[in-house]
Amino acid sequence: MTSRELFRNIMHYRQFDRMPVWHWTGWAETLERWKKEGMSEDPSEHLAYFKAEAMTHGVPINLGLLPAFEQEVIEETETYRLVRQEDGVVARHSKVGSTIPHYEGFLLKDRSTWPEYKKRLQPDPKRIPDDIDERLDKLNDSRLPVSFPTCSMVGYLRNWMGPQQFCITCCEDPDLVAEVADTIANLVCWGIDQIASKTAIDLGWGWEDICFKTGPLVQPSVFKYAAVPGYRKISDRLRSYGCDLHVIDCDGRIDELVPLWLEGGVNVLFPVEIGTWNADPMAFRRKYGKELRVIGGINKLVLERGRAAIDAEIERRKPLMAEGGFIPLPDHIITPGTPLADYCYYLDQIRALRF
Repeated sequence: MTSRELFRNIMHYRQFDRMPVWHWTGWAETLERWKKEGMSEDPSEHLAYFKAEAMTHGVPINLGLLPAFEQEVIEETETYRLVRQEDGVVARHSKVGSTIPHYEGFLLKDRSTWPEYKKRLQPDPKRIPDDIDERLDKLNDSRLPVSFPTCSMVGYLRNWMGPQQFCITCCEDPDLVAEVADTIANLVCWGIDQIASKTAIDLGWGWEDICFKTGPLVQPSVFKYAAVPGYRKISDRLRSYGCDLHVIDCDGRIDELVPLWLEGGVNVLFPVEIGTWNADPMAFRRKYGKELRVIGGINKLVLERGRAAIDAEIERRKPLMAEGGFIPLPDHIITPGTPLADYCYYLDQIRALRF
């Protein structure tokens, strides 16, 4: 059974005998540590080093801003670069360690500046590589699941406006939030139409990253009104081509949004960050049943705590693995406190599982 077949069987509760061994990545500081501990300097050799695979092969299509805004370096010092990014946002990027940029200026402020973004979110043949048929032939021959990027219904808007203005807009102009989501959903559906007739898609894969340790930035009522119709439109289009798996990537405490994602046809959660709120993939399964699948759910911080802790973390997820609809993966990028040998031990323990 290929990894692609294994993935399909697990996600559809059919017969399987093992778990995929997927490697995501670590923070830059983590990779530097691992290189000192014996890992190759060459990133192209990392998967072979870990005897692991990438999660999926993604369809090569550009569904972002087209054309992108011109990138401009406004200021640069020894410790940071102040840049106008390709999404129009002015951000201060640290040159010292891994950290989220500090966002300092936004072109998108309200309905008056939305047209400048909307015109860059329209269907265009330039979004598709000239050698798309050759690339898709390679995907068709792939041993890995094939994913299609389904973008973000509101996460883009949070990025383009900044969290503060995004929250204000959700309160003062939810119709604009809905229009942005619908524009993006229409673009994604156009992209699906271009690709799905040429190759089988195993899953749509979108993102939000709009939740923190206490819950989402956006009110669930606004999310239901503005975002769920876009999800539903995309999910229905995927299903029309035989793809019934729609993944959303969202960190933080997602509890209030899970039923709304399901309403919109999103039926796979990633990475189910455990966090200080102690998220529990099994509790989600008990509450929502087998329609809800999970990729992730392994507390990344456990990998810092030694092999007994790693064994215990895997052991408590075994019942969900055995049931199907669950693939274990650390719940975010691996942290610098994780020894290379213990990460390899974790992968070996996943590799040894049999069902």
